[in-house]
Parts: sequence; C-alpha cells; structure tokens
Amino acid sequence: MDAPTTSVCTHLDQIRPVSPTSNGCEECLATGSWWIHLRMCLTCGHVGCCDQSPNKHATKHFHATSHPLMRSLEPGEDWGWCFVDEVWLEPDEFAGAT
Repeated sequence: MDAPTTSVCTHLDQIRPVSPTSNGCEECLATGSWWIHLRMCLTCGHVGCCDQSPNKHATKHFHATSHPLMRSLEPGEDWGWCFVDEVWLEPDEFAGAT
C-alpha cells in the first residue's frame, strides 16, 4: 500500500524574514540568460527562475541547498510552494518572509 500523501507543509519553521537578493534570477543575470517568471527562496531570499524558464534555477537552488520553500515574485501572484511536501502555500503561511 502506498503511503498517504501529505496536504500540509511540514517545513514552515524554515521560513525566515527575507528580501529578494536581486532584481532578477541571480544565475541568469550572471550568465546573460533569460527567464519567464521569478521565484524567491523563503529561507535565504535567493531569486531564481521558474521551471518554465530554460534553466530552472529556483528548483536547482532547492536541490543545491535543501531550502524547501519558495514563493512567486510575479506581480499579482501570492502563492508559494514546498518542494519537499509538494504542496501549495497560502499567503498567510509565508507572510512574515517579505
């Protein structure tokens, strides 16, 4: 029998009061690449590009650091994501991060 899937993030204790560390995807800016949407790590403030972007730097940041939580930096978007538990975060769950 498969283990039940969680619908709750168990990593909210890793949210820190952070600000974006750059005005665009840090790695794309450094290499001259481009992005579609921006995401910010809720543990350290790293700004990376989304998985629809060619380089997927937000996900790569998660794999490199194990920082589990990110939020969208797109205007009008107020959602987050837990990479580990694979659940969406509501704005009130990460309100203290920015």
